[in-house]
Amino acid sequence: MDLQDNGICFGDTAFNTPMANENQQEDSESIHLDSNGRLTFSPNDPSNPQNWSFARKVFLSFIAILLVVNATFASSGPSAVLSGISSSLHVSTTASSLTVTLFVLANAYGPLVWAPLSEHFGRQRVFQTTFALYVVFNFLCAFAPNFGALLAGRLLSGVFAREAMGLFTIAIFTGPTLGPVVAGFLQLKKDWRWFFYVLLWLGGATLPLVFMLPETRPNIVLLQKARRIRKQDPTQKDLQAPAEASGQGLGALFKTALTRPWRIFIDPIEICCAAYTALIYMLLYMLFAIYPLVFRQMRGWNAGVSELPLLGVVVGSIFGGCGVLYTTHTTHKKLATGHKSVPEDRLPLACVGAVLFPISMFWFAWTAQYNSIHWIVPTLAGVPLAASFLFVSVAYLNYIADCYGPYAASALAANAVCRAFCGAAAPLFTPYMFEALTVAGGGSLVAGLGCLLAVAPFVFVKYGAQIRARSKFASSVAASSE
Repeated sequence: MDLQDNGICFGDTAFNTPMANENQQEDSESIHLDSNGRLTFSPNDPSNPQNWSFARKVFLSFIAILLVVNATFASSGPSAVLSGISSSLHVSTTASSLTVTLFVLANAYGPLVWAPLSEHFGRQRVFQTTFALYVVFNFLCAFAPNFGALLAGRLLSGVFAREAMGLFTIAIFTGPTLGPVVAGFLQLKKDWRWFFYVLLWLGGATLPLVFMLPETRPNIVLLQKARRIRKQDPTQKDLQAPAEASGQGLGALFKTALTRPWRIFIDPIEICCAAYTALIYMLLYMLFAIYPLVFRQMRGWNAGVSELPLLGVVVGSIFGGCGVLYTTHTTHKKLATGHKSVPEDRLPLACVGAVLFPISMFWFAWTAQYNSIHWIVPTLAGVPLAASFLFVSVAYLNYIADCYGPYAASALAANAVCRAFCGAAAPLFTPYMFEALTVAGGGSLVAGLGCLLAVAPFVFVKYGAQIRARSKFASSVAASSE
């Protein structure tokens, strides 16, 4: 085959195909091949998501943030209306807390189910389908005739909300915090169903925007492009995208997604990171039971006002996010000057968070215990506490990604499942734990666990290279990068 006559390019040389000559306005349909003869992106290919305009990226990021806010806002909101659910549907308060537990527990299925589906079918179709079903099952929650229907709706809406949860860490921590604040005032003035009405309105307003999302997964974009070219130009019938050449089916993707995370989970780096991030995620959902105990039961505030101190956690999340952005910026500047990075470069932020976490938890526990201490003091403790959440979570998740390289998706999936199980358990035991131990005792127990885990990032900074060298998965990544 004459490559020049057929308009195919290798390396930096490009030729127009007959089809491209007829459609010169569509530069995205020009053919560029990689060293294996598979379709790839040209340097300025407009179909490559990395080449999209800044304005388009901002708009799509805005939609992604809305998806995260929908999912996280929905996850914790019922914690503020448990008494309303309990009295309306004639169940115990502990049983009503399952509305939070099942939603968060359903998040564990995300990395195991939606990840391989999005890899096979593309992110666009998975996002659109799952979010539409999320809205449908929120309708079931809002109009549930009994407790069983409500639990079914929460479980299923949680399953289909999970695909958006991997984006934008700030929203992941602020969304759950805002949910109880809004729900508390809705129960005070209306009833518990109004929170689910708000979820329906928010989801309904977001749904049209979700259908404006284009495909962003590169292998799927190239697959779609190859199919268009073959359809428009029969002479290119042998053209293949990398996804077609790999021959990996959906079954193989599911096998990898369901088995590899657990092989990586026993790795020392993964176990330690999972334990720490799971503790943070568990404490986040514990706060939604602790704050009503402190400010409603102990101080006598109403259902709405008693949730307002959670805004300290929102402020802390914003400060923490700014710290993460600053650290990311400085890291990029170092890389631009030729600095050779190692995974442990991610950990200074975790070291800061590891120190802040137990200090701020002790601060909250021992000032919230006594009504004689002004309410602003324990409220302000939520600021460094939330900042520590972000510092540790972002640093550890980035550290996992850098350590495990091509296995990062599996390592992060195991971490996400562990976080989801711990977060789901929190609403069930937190009220009993803090009633038995008091706020000071229960908070000190959590802070003590934070003290034990605080040494981990410092150990990884000093001995991370040696630990990675002994890891089956991380060592192979290190060897391939040398």
